[in-house]
Amino acid sequence: MAKSRSSSTPPATAKEPNALVKYFQDTRAELRRVTWPTREETRKLTLIIVAVTLAMAIFLGTLDYIFQGLVAGIIIGSWLQIGVSVILFAAGVAAFYYNSQEV
Repeated sequence: MAKSRSSSTPPATAKEPNALVKYFQDTRAELRRVTWPTREETRKLTLIIVAVTLAMAIFLGTLDYIFQGLVAGIIIGSWLQIGVSVILFAAGVAAFYYNSQEV
């Protein structure tokens, strides 16, 4: 009677690539499907980002200046400085509210 041979190794299959290699292959394939913007679109979008960044910097700098004046007025007890800061803050809130209203 013949003895059956049982193998402890699995049957040969195609070797799967390393997870990191597969990640980079998938990323490369995905980047080939991207529709890239033209040079003109990139320039326009970059200018928009720079303009919005500058506007936000000016806005936040102004708020910082107003709150700095308010806190300094509270610390030194200057009612005039406190009043001016509160009026500037109220004017900013009013301008924001006015600009956010639909026509």
